[in-house]
Amino acid sequence: MNRRQWMAAGVGATAAAVGAGVAWWRLKPEAPVDGAVDAFWASEFAGVSGERVRVSGFRGKPLLVNFWATWCPPCVEELPLLNLFHREHAGRGWQVLGLAVDQAAPVARFLQRVPLTFPVALAGFAGTEMSRSLGNVSGALPFSVVFGADGRVRHRKLGKLSGDELAQWSQID
Repeated sequence: MNRRQWMAAGVGATAAAVGAGVAWWRLKPEAPVDGAVDAFWASEFAGVSGERVRVSGFRGKPLLVNFWATWCPPCVEELPLLNLFHREHAGRGWQVLGLAVDQAAPVARFLQRVPLTFPVALAGFAGTEMSRSLGNVSGALPFSVVFGADGRVRHRKLGKLSGDELAQWSQID
């Protein structure tokens, strides 16, 4: 490469790094708003089969909550990883709850094709506001929140999860 190509590559790499930093800063999860955690634990959602899913029933054990939608490619890509996490850590008391920011029919069709071992409830589009109150400033998906056995928020992540992140998170409680 000649000098001009090296300089162009350097400028491009710098711009990409700055852009990624700005995006991270703008989209990084923030602390939950006052009362949001209590409101979350008091919530109740419709299950995919019409049953009621009371969030309070998950209290007392670590809980990973994932806000997702069938129309969100990174959400759909991470669900098998969350399913594996659930199967591997349920024996240690871990729970996973999928809150679909979606409608019942597409979620039911999706779950027929991709069965999950953890409960999935329908948060609907109001789930976006709930995720915002828990620190998801942009309201984007996927968004995951880990609650400790004590009911407090321990971790939050906007974007697709990795196996390494889940392994780190599993060390709580």
